[in-house]
Amino acid sequence: MSDRSHIEWTDATWNPVTGCTKVSPGCKHCYAERFAERFRGVPGHPYEQGFDIKLWPERLDQPKRWREPRRIFVNSMSDLFHPEVPEDYVKRVFDAMVEAPWHQYQVLTKRPERAAAMASKLDWSEQIWMGTSVENQDYTWRIDELRKIPAEVRFLSCEPLLGPLDLNLDDIHWVIVGGESGPGARPMAKTWVRGIRKQCRTMDVPFFFKQWGGVRKKATGRTLDGRTYDRFPRPLATA
Repeated sequence: MSDRSHIEWTDATWNPVTGCTKVSPGCKHCYAERFAERFRGVPGHPYEQGFDIKLWPERLDQPKRWREPRRIFVNSMSDLFHPEVPEDYVKRVFDAMVEAPWHQYQVLTKRPERAAAMASKLDWSEQIWMGTSVENQDYTWRIDELRKIPAEVRFLSCEPLLGPLDLNLDDIHWVIVGGESGPGARPMAKTWVRGIRKQCRTMDVPFFFKQWGGVRKKATGRTLDGRTYDRFPRPLATA
């Protein structure tokens, strides 16, 4: 959890849940798991339990204490809609977001089917954005599940991008693309990125290019055809 994040498309991270389990190919080299497991068994460390699911109710009021408006990536170290996260606790996280409406919340899941099943029980205030990960064509079905959710902003995270994507961007308001980084990073072809950019242009959907990735992501950078792409679906609110 940090009130300042190095993730290019957000300002801060908030983790009222930590831990997760792998569910699709994009999870293979999970950065969050790699980080958390370094501390398994270290007494008193926040990741003493490694990457096992853990609820942190004492963190629920954190957004209220951040008075400056910011984009907040919710559960950068977990998945709020993991089956081991109780429904009542998911509701408490949503209540916390509603109670601090000056922020924009970026909720990202690889389990949009559970999010869709719970959607009618949650308060979808306009500041709560809902996204899903789509790493290759086999997982574009997640977009259909995302459309069932009445969030004002629905977005896709195509990271790590593992192949070309033919997307249906109806009712999708933002697309993030990025290559895998760190040990064992799988390569991303430029044609895949250009293909998604073209689809975003056709549908007038904001396109955000996060990184090329690789073992040393700083060396590969984040420019595409000589420019950076930092578009958001809406500007950040002001205090």
